[in-house]
Amino acid sequence: MASELKASVPIVTRWRENVKDLTAGAAGGVAQVLIDLVKVRLQTQDGGNALSTARNIWAKEGPLAFYNGSLMPLLGIGACVSVQFSSFHSFRQDIESHNRDNHPEHTPTLSLTQFYLAGAGAGVATSILSGPVEHIRIRLQTQPHGTAGIYNGPWDCTRKIIRTAEIPGIYRGQAVTLLREIHSYRQQKKREEFPNWQIALCGGLAGEALWLLSHPLDVIKSKMQSDGFGPDKKYRNVQGAFRQTWVTGGVRGLFYGLGPALLRAMPVSAGTFAT
Repeated sequence: MASELKASVPIVTRWRENVKDLTAGAAGGVAQVLIDLVKVRLQTQDGGNALSTARNIWAKEGPLAFYNGSLMPLLGIGACVSVQFSSFHSFRQDIESHNRDNHPEHTPTLSLTQFYLAGAGAGVATSILSGPVEHIRIRLQTQPHGTAGIYNGPWDCTRKIIRTAEIPGIYRGQAVTLLREIHSYRQQKKREEFPNWQIALCGGLAGEALWLLSHPLDVIKSKMQSDGFGPDKKYRNVQGAFRQTWVTGGVRGLFYGLGPALLRAMPVSAGTFAT
């Protein structure tokens, strides 16, 4: 009887942990979906008020509008996370092997710089998938409402971009995506050394700091990925997008949509770190 009771305790504990993980992940996902559309609209429409933008979307386009473009990230997030973790692990092993070969007398641990390099390498690998995924999402989120619709879903959007600009068109804004993705930080202590609340708090704060620093890049990426093709194209390259944004909005123009981005970053990053 005692042995059966002991065996049931881990099962209950795992069940509770799974419920907490699912709840945290769901909260982060809801926050990301509801807020992301507002962020992108503010970035591509040269600012405005977040609450007013959200109210207008709800009133004119309905609550389902907040889910525009969400299918593509849902389909691609598994692949992106797999690439991110596997590539980070691979880069980390390569660096540890290098340390072992050059300093056999020391344990092959990574320095903070080496952790950053492993994370940056993972970011480069992940951007190959995340760039097109975000591009399609942004086009679906910014297409005009109340018309026949330029794109009838993600696959139609992908097909039309390739037909208009071939494969390179899918990777519009990739240079900016790459610059944003390479910034990565990995704590050098084991996860077990921290309580869950500290992991969630540190994750949330890290997400806030990351978005604050990388937001100008995200603004330029959104502008380029929502730009037209051919004669309708406003931005020739990254430098042109930066220049035009600076001319029309100054420093403030590089931070359009920052409020929703920071509001989203805390629960998303906290939930991701805690799960």
